[in-house]
Amino acid sequence: MSGNDIVVLGRLADPYGIRGWLKLHAFGDDPQDWAEMPVWWISRDGESWRECGLKSLKVHNNGLVVLLDGVDDRSAAEAAKGLLVGAPRSALPIPEEGEFYWSELIGLDVINTADEKLGKVAGLIESAANSVLRVVADDETERLLPFVASVVLDVDKEVGQIRVEWGSDW
Repeated sequence: MSGNDIVVLGRLADPYGIRGWLKLHAFGDDPQDWAEMPVWWISRDGESWRECGLKSLKVHNNGLVVLLDGVDDRSAAEAAKGLLVGAPRSALPIPEEGEFYWSELIGLDVINTADEKLGKVAGLIESAANSVLRVVADDETERLLPFVASVVLDVDKEVGQIRVEWGSDW
């Protein structure tokens, strides 16, 4: 499966315990629903995606831990740390109005209310309060804009544009 067909859902983080469990850093809402997916896809940045079975997913403290096929001990979990977790776009539910998969936002032009182009969305960052758009201009200027209604006024995927309330000199 090509990388364009896969939506990145999260990243495997630190090992948890000695039996192969890994902490999961989710990039979206409702990661517990991912337990219903029969197959997960995993990859390192820039490498090919490969299928991986999910043995178990459970809530632990304020996060999630997962146990994957072929990851049976702490050494294997340490080797899997940093792998991206994804799913084919066709396996995911259609987002509700006003909701977006992060991959849909990357590459969109960011335009402010004065019609100034601030750059393109280069990535998103999950913070405790809200998601943050990482916007990079042609001159490599980087801006971090909170993905909240008071800043992000409109997302038009068809036009390829996000309209924001944000000054070019901020």
